[in-house]
Amino acid sequence: MAISMLFLLLLVSAVSGDEKAFIGVNVGTDLSDMPSPMEVVALLKSQNVRHVRLYDADRAMLLALANTGIQVSVSVPNELLLGIGQSNATAANWVARNIIDHVPATNITSIAVGSEVLTALPNAAPVLVSALKFIHSALVASNLDSQIKVSTPHSSSIILDSFPPSQAFFNRSWDPVMVPLLKFLQSTGSYLMLNVYPYYDYMQSNGVIPLDYALFHPLPPNKEAVDANTLLHYTNVFDAIVDAAYFSMSYLNITNVPIVVTESGWPSKGDSSEPDATVENANTYNSNLIKHVINNTGTPKHPGIAVSTYIYELYNEDLSPGPASEQNWGLFDANGVPVYILHLTGAGTIFANDTTNQTFCVARESADPKMLQAALDWACGPGKVNCSPLLHGQPCYEPNNVVSHSTYAFNAYFQQMGKSTGTCDFKGVATITTTDPSHGSCVFPGSFGKNGTITNGTSLAPSSNDSSSGYPLQYFYGSDSLTTSVIIGVSVLVLDCTFFFGF
Repeated sequence: MAISMLFLLLLVSAVSGDEKAFIGVNVGTDLSDMPSPMEVVALLKSQNVRHVRLYDADRAMLLALANTGIQVSVSVPNELLLGIGQSNATAANWVARNIIDHVPATNITSIAVGSEVLTALPNAAPVLVSALKFIHSALVASNLDSQIKVSTPHSSSIILDSFPPSQAFFNRSWDPVMVPLLKFLQSTGSYLMLNVYPYYDYMQSNGVIPLDYALFHPLPPNKEAVDANTLLHYTNVFDAIVDAAYFSMSYLNITNVPIVVTESGWPSKGDSSEPDATVENANTYNSNLIKHVINNTGTPKHPGIAVSTYIYELYNEDLSPGPASEQNWGLFDANGVPVYILHLTGAGTIFANDTTNQTFCVARESADPKMLQAALDWACGPGKVNCSPLLHGQPCYEPNNVVSHSTYAFNAYFQQMGKSTGTCDFKGVATITTTDPSHGSCVFPGSFGKNGTITNGTSLAPSSNDSSSGYPLQYFYGSDSLTTSVIIGVSVLVLDCTFFFGF
């Protein structure tokens, strides 16, 4: 595998339990209709996500994340690893362009150098530690090394004989890399980044691992897995893998490097050979994982010790190669609609999309203004949306621009149509979001408003006996102001519905 910032657990001589664990999310970009950086950030903020991991250091995304307070983990893509690992100057240039140009406005707190290099790009393994050191040296030169930690994510498959955890060890063939790597993490106060996928362990176990054990379902004591060497009881695969990594490090005499799980999740859909990739299982796994992490449960080996985790992933990536499951790890579709509503009662506010399940239709900021104008005219005319709140002096007149006014009209139509499929498209200039676009005294249809009562979108459509319903309003935007004209008789502008919705 390729939904945040990695954070430093303060250490003395052993893994510390002083810090609280966090939940973050990975943001992949293999989507045919990738939301804009501003739309991504709006979704993150609406879901109270405070930690995000990027698979690159995209400038537009880093600018969008500026001044949000969201902690960001950026990545050095695998294709750049060989160059950076062989040249201190190349590493310094990368840090200058992708880190120094953005801090402190963007709260970058870690750099993931490569991804699963030992298993995905073994020819680059000899320069992996050098790449980490060169990146770290560039941070030291800019006095950023205490703020930004450097590590590299590993697949859990580098751990052999992972159960019982006390007998686990890293693949010995990688000792020439793992030993200096762990010493680097130890000396810089960083952490081991680990990708943990109980889904794959379950699928590859040929029935040995029970589904309940993979999904964090409560198990009776006689069903718990017991490590005969330590007598520690394991109630889920996730904890067993994390502890296997702790034990693997201890066999290399490293006992004070904490673990951050950089990827973990469960697919919501699969092909015929993946019967357990379902919405129900994905919801169960991610909901239980979030609660497990947020509660600072820790693991049997290190109870109460934070194991901060990034959910894989924010969006379904429809362009990801491989079986159907590869395109269905996301918590949200590209349009911002939740794939499922997480069950997070009592787990704080992160991903709290289980409270009201509100969705809104908004104009895409990158849309062609002429297309927005045409869609706005349609919504306020043939679409039968009551656009009077957009008139001068009315609550939703400001901001007086086509994006803002289109957002109001698109959402009003979306709500009055019962959020039906296809009613938030407008030929590609609109998108769905979970962020309430209401502002000031302008309360959008579908919003719970200031008093907690929902505004019924259907009431905003002109009634059949409304004397104005036959006279669509048209909005024209100049450089300074909006003017409204009522088009009557043969001058009425009628747009074919199929232009927008394909009806």
